[in-house]
Order: sequence, then structure tokens, then C-alpha cells
Amino acid sequence: PAPSPRPPETMSETFAELVACEDALMFVNAAITSTGQREFRACPGDQRLSLEFLHEYTLENYREIYAAALALDVNDHNAAIIIRNLLVRAGGVGIERRRYEGRLIARRLELMPQHRVYRVFRELRRRRVNNRRTRAIIRDWMAGRRDPSFDLVKYRGAVKIAVRHAHLRLPGEQRAFLFAPFSVRTFETPFFERWRRAHYEQAAVYELPYTVAEGFAAKHRIPREVFLERIRHKMTRLERLRLQESGGDAVRTDLGEMPLTRLASYVLSLSLDARAARRAELTGALRTAARRAAGAARGSWGRVAAVLDDSHSTTGSGQKRRRPLAVALASHHLLEALAEEYTPLWTSGRTDELLLYPFGPTPLGQRIIDALETGPERLLIVSDGCDNAPPGLAGDVLRIWRTRLDPGHRSAPGQRVMIAHLNPVYDADDFDVRRLAPTVPTAGIRDAEDLPTLVELARFAEGRVGVDGLRAHLDDRAARFLGAAS
Repeated sequence: PAPSPRPPETMSETFAELVACEDALMFVNAAITSTGQREFRACPGDQRLSLEFLHEYTLENYREIYAAALALDVNDHNAAIIIRNLLVRAGGVGIERRRYEGRLIARRLELMPQHRVYRVFRELRRRRVNNRRTRAIIRDWMAGRRDPSFDLVKYRGAVKIAVRHAHLRLPGEQRAFLFAPFSVRTFETPFFERWRRAHYEQAAVYELPYTVAEGFAAKHRIPREVFLERIRHKMTRLERLRLQESGGDAVRTDLGEMPLTRLASYVLSLSLDARAARRAELTGALRTAARRAAGAARGSWGRVAAVLDDSHSTTGSGQKRRRPLAVALASHHLLEALAEEYTPLWTSGRTDELLLYPFGPTPLGQRIIDALETGPERLLIVSDGCDNAPPGLAGDVLRIWRTRLDPGHRSAPGQRVMIAHLNPVYDADDFDVRRLAPTVPTAGIRDAEDLPTLVELARFAEGRVGVDGLRAHLDDRAARFLGAAS
């Protein structure tokens, strides 16, 4: 006999849960990939407008999920928007919920770069958000700084805005330095005294942070090469990396210490001749960074095949130069470290990953066929999803594979094939990252280091785990996120 139909209210509840799960994943993908900047196929105005709508929609309809996104791998740009919106729109929220959100906000602020945190504080001041919770968050964050004098010197204007907005009471010398620095003849705090002396003494310039010292070097007309040679010990690793080509040997740094995706961006910024000449150094650094990112999971992923996009669209934009290609290159090295047996397939057909550059169409369909023929346990696709050689072939291949050739997600008895698509580009028109096929989970990606956790998150896009499962996953991530703070 035919099965009895599902009660209408249950069907509507199930449909509502499905919509909620899709909405939540759509927002998370956007918050991971989009920074409101120009992409290869979208202008910055469209990006910002689309992202602003998603934030408003998710905050209004799924506030719990919206706040929990702070515990995920969302980028700092979107984390700042989430924090601002939670503090601006706190009316009607219960005390316990506000306390929980406050803990998430405080923890995320601890992990953000200082300049972004001060930018959040400036935005709160501009919007005249000055309730007790906001003042407490600003007070606690500033009280938790390991070296307050460093912040007062490097971000003096931003600190002044935050102190005034939160009505903070600073100790004597800090307040004097912030509001009347030239009224003090000699500071007892060493950092403040170096800043004061740097106005008239060149030797004191080299005891300040690089970004502060740079202004004093221009004031004293110190030759650039002399300044870089003597200030090198005050530079951060990223500052040395940015200046490595223009500064020469004076600012050389150990590339193996750099984060994997940032290192991949640096490698792609070099000319092909420079990459070939430094092949051993660059390849060794990329593999070292990948092994560090893989951690204890090294070699545990079995047979892995990867389809990696190096087509013309990976050029990115003037604001995000070669960013999609950098994510693909970094993912290649990370998957090499994670896999026991690894097969990379670039869309261009090239095999020398060190000499990659954006070129040609995107034949994802053919590369996916080649990857499936290797019999992998995992197939990862890192691409913006613009399959165009021929258009739509990738979606047809994946649909036929899932519905006809591998309906049980198994390529052989006892062997499950996991396929996931990771997309580094936000599609402003669709409010999401572009997908290849409904049967294949897709997640946004910004840094290759987040690849393992994003593959885990992508499984919710298959529709097999409902909104309850997604909420449980977010609660678990939030608990670990807050537990790390304590």
C-alpha cells in the first residue's frame, strides 16, 4: 500500500528547517569569502550591498546563528560587522543571551588585529552606541592588552577615540601621553620616552615600532636603505615579507615561518624567473608551512585527488590580486601534506605548481572526470565555479556520478567517495558562492588553513543534516571557541 502522506504541519516544519539551514550556510559562506572588495566579475559596490543585505537578513531572522558565526572561520571584515550589529541591535534581547553574545564578542576581539578592533570602536562611536555593555567590552579589551604603552604609541589617535567614548580612566602617565604629551619633560614609561626623544634624536627612532618609526625617519630625512637596515629588528614577519623585494637583504625573513596562504600570495607576486631561481627555497617554505598547518592530521586523509583552478579568472582584482590562485596553490600544498596518496589536477593541465599564473578557460568537467578515474577516497575542487569549457559540463558530470554511477556515495564496495567544492569567490548576485551541482556540497574558503574545518561544514549543504544538526555543530564550535579563551 502507498505510504500515508506526511501531515501538512510536519511538511511545513521540515521545509522551514531546510530553508533555515540553507540561509545559515549561505550567510556563513559569504562571511568567509567576501570582504566587500572588487572581485574578477563584480564591482565593490555590488559586493558591499549584497553583503549588507545578508547581514541584516540573518541578524533579523536567525540571531543565534548570526552570533555563533563569530566562532567560525569568518574573515575579520565580517566579524567586525557582526560585532557592530550585535551591539547596535540589542533591544529586546534577554539578559542571558546578551551575556553569551558578550562572551563571543570579547573572545573574537582578542583574536582580531588591533587596528581592526579600533576601527570597530570608531564605528560604534560614529553610530552613538554607548550603552553599559559596549563600554564594558571596550574597557575589558583595553585592560587585557599585554603592552598598553605599545598601543598608545602605535594607535594613539584610535586609542584616544576609544577612551573618550567609553569614559575610561587611565593611569597618570597614560592619560598625559594621550592628551598632553608635550607637557611632560620626561616620561617614566620607556616606550613613551622613546617616542618623545624620537622627535629630536635619530637613535631613538630605531627603538620604536616600524610603522611609527617610518614617519620619524621621513621627518629626519634618513636614507631609506639605512633606515631599513637599522629598523629590521623591530619589524614583524609580515612587514619583512612585504618589504622583502624592495628592501633587499636588509629585511630578509624566514619564509617557512609565514602562514601558508599569505606565503602562497607572496610566491605568486614574484616573476617566473625569480621563482625558478629560488625554486628550492620557495618550495621548501611552502611545504614547511603546509606541514605546520596540517598538524597531527598529516597523512591521514588516504587517497586524495584535487581539481585546482588556475584559469584566467583567478587573476582576481586590483584589490585582491591573484587571491583565488593563491588559495588554490596553498590548498594544493596542504592537501599534499594531509593525503597518504595525492593527485593534483590543474585546470590548465600544467604540472609545475611553482610556475603557475592565471591563464586560459576553466575546463572543470574534464578535470573532474580525470580525478574520478584515479579512484580517490576524497575529491576536493578548489575553484570559483565558473565552468566554461564547455559550460555546465562539471555539473553534469557530478550529477551523473551521484545519481547513476555512485548513488550510494561509494565507488567500490566498502569505499566511500567524499566530494566537496571549496569556492574562494563570493557571488554578489546570488548572495552565495557559486555551486557546481546540487548533489555536491559547497563551502566558501578564504584561507587554505581552514580547509579541513570547511570540508566538515560543507556536509550540511547536502541537506542530509538538518537545522538541528547545524545548530549542534555551531554550539560545539562556540563552546570550543570560548573554552580556548579560558
